[in-house]
Amino acid sequence: MLSETASLVFWVIAFVTIISAIFVVSLRNIFHSALFLVLCLFSVAGVFVLLDAEFLAGVQVLIYVGGVAILMIFAVMLTSRMTNSEVRQQNEQKALGALVAFSFLLIVTGAILKTMSVKGGFGLSPSPSVTISTPHAIGRLLLTNFVLPFELVSVLLLVALIGAVVLAKKDGD
Repeated sequence: MLSETASLVFWVIAFVTIISAIFVVSLRNIFHSALFLVLCLFSVAGVFVLLDAEFLAGVQVLIYVGGVAILMIFAVMLTSRMTNSEVRQQNEQKALGALVAFSFLLIVTGAILKTMSVKGGFGLSPSPSVTISTPHAIGRLLLTNFVLPFELVSVLLLVALIGAVVLAKKDGD
């Protein structure tokens, strides 16, 4: 069982994650949305730390938070010619979006309630029974058993990077 302090820290991090996620989808200024997305991703990394998954927390910060920063740079590069100082999001399908969000809320709530009814409850385990927990073991698996998916992801990321550079060059000629 987790201590009361760890439980309180979890609930604070969960609250920050949920509030920042709400701001990501509700703010009209795209730059502010991106900043709240960075906060949300940092909070998820905090949950990983609480679950004793430090490697996943590091990957979360390096890849996702770093990726968001790069995405913001590309967005500024691609929209630098706009005369408007602020890019605003427009959504003309608010009713459909609200319906999808409410449906997702019902599905997630049902899954959480079903998980809580399972023997053992919904508590966080202090030390999950994972046999592979070191970066060395994860790296060994990535380069032996999972080498094909690992290489496919690297090729996909390379193609995306080249595509972004080509798009930026075409607009900026």
